Amino acid sequence: MLIVNSRSSRIPYPEELRKIMSMKAARESGAWLSHWDQINRSVTPLWDLPDAAKRAGVAQVNLKDESFRSPLGSFKALGAPVALMRLIVRLWRSEAALDPKALIKGQYADMVSSLTVISATDGNHGKSLAAAAKAMGCRCVIVLHANVSVEREKSIAAYGAEVIRIAGNYDESVEHAAKMASTNGWHVVSDTSYDGYEAVPRDVMQGYGVIPAEILSQLESTPARSPLTHVFLQGGVGGLAAGIATYLWEHYGAERPTFIVVEPRQADCLYQSAIAGRATVATGSVDSVMAGLACGEASPLAWKFLQPCIDYFMTIDDGDAIAAMRTLAAGSERDAPLVVGESGAAGFAGLMRLTEDAELARTVGLDATSRVLVINTEGATAPVAYTKIVGEAAEAVMARQREWLLSATTAR
Repeated sequence: MLIVNSRSSRIPYPEELRKIMSMKAARESGAWLSHWDQINRSVTPLWDLPDAAKRAGVAQVNLKDESFRSPLGSFKALGAPVALMRLIVRLWRSEAALDPKALIKGQYADMVSSLTVISATDGNHGKSLAAAAKAMGCRCVIVLHANVSVEREKSIAAYGAEVIRIAGNYDESVEHAAKMASTNGWHVVSDTSYDGYEAVPRDVMQGYGVIPAEILSQLESTPARSPLTHVFLQGGVGGLAAGIATYLWEHYGAERPTFIVVEPRQADCLYQSAIAGRATVATGSVDSVMAGLACGEASPLAWKFLQPCIDYFMTIDDGDAIAAMRTLAAGSERDAPLVVGESGAAGFAGLMRLTEDAELARTVGLDATSRVLVINTEGATAPVAYTKIVGEAAEAVMARQREWLLSATTAR
C-alpha cells in the first residue's frame, strides 16, 4: 500500500527544526563515536547495484551497508551510545567538564558506576545500549517484549545487561521501562519519544546523521555516482528516517530527493500517521519478521520532522522483505552478494515492490533516470533466523562476497 503525504514540502530546511536537529550536531556525534572501539574506523560501503537497477528500470541503485558499521551488526551502534554520552554529560554538567571521547573509553567509570539506564527494545537498540553502558561503566537494564527472540536476548545479555521479559508487545515494553525508571530513579535511553521525553530520542536520531554524512562524501568522491533522486527509508518509530532525511534535507535544501518510508503492513504506525496528520498507532498485529520495524506507535518527535519532508509512506509484506534478503544474498554478475537482515531489507523491498507496478512507479516518479538510495540497516543480527530465511549462513554469503570482490578487482 502506498499513500501520498499531502503535508510534505520542498522548502529549505526550516530554522525551527535546525535548532532541534542539525548537520552540525550530527558531525559532532560522529566525532565522539570515532573514539569507541565498537565503531569501525573505515566508512561503511556504498554498493553500486547495476543489475538491481536494471531490473527496477532505474538508472542507479546504491545500497549503504550498515552491517559493516560495528561488531554489533547494525546502525543502532550510532544512536544509543551518543544518547548515553549526551545524557551523562547533562547529568554531571554542574560537577565536572566531561570529555565525551574519554567517556566512551571508560575513563569516568568510577564516577558513573551508580547510574542505571533502561530501555525497551526489539533487539538492536538494546544491544547497542548494553554495549555502550558496559564501555562507559554504568548499569544497564533492558526490557524485552514477547516477540523478541531468545537469540536476540542472549546477544544483549552478553554485554552485561540485565534483561527483563514482559508478556506484551513493543509499546507495552516501552511503558514498562518508563515505569521502572520512575520507580527506581533510573534513566530511560529510548529511541522513541513520548510526552515529556524528547531530549534522549533526539540524541539517538542525531547519531544516525553519521550515515548520510558518509553517503554524501562517497557520492561526491565518485564521479560515476550522481546526486540522489529517491531515498527509501525504514519506518519503525521513525527515528532512522528522521535522522537521515533531515540531514539530506538540510544539505540539499528545496532540491532534496524524494523520500519514501517503508514499514511492515502489520506495523503501519507511520502510514497511519500520514493519514491522521499526527503521530498515531498501527492498525495491525505489530508482529513481523522485520523485528526492528515491528513498532505500534510513531515517535511524536520523529513525526515532527517526517511530516514536512517524507513524500510517500508505503507498507510491505513479510514476504517482500524475505524475497529482498534472498535476492541481495544471491548477488549477480555485477552486484556483490550482500548479508542483509530482515529489517535491513525493507527499503530495497519497497523499491522492488513499487517498480513491479508501472502505475506505482510513475506515482513516485521512478523512471529510467532515477538514482536511488536504499540502506541496509543490519546484517545477520539473528544468525539462526537469517540462515533459516535465506537458506545459507551469513558466513557463506560473505565468502561469496569476497570471491566476487576478488573477481571484480581482477577484471579491472
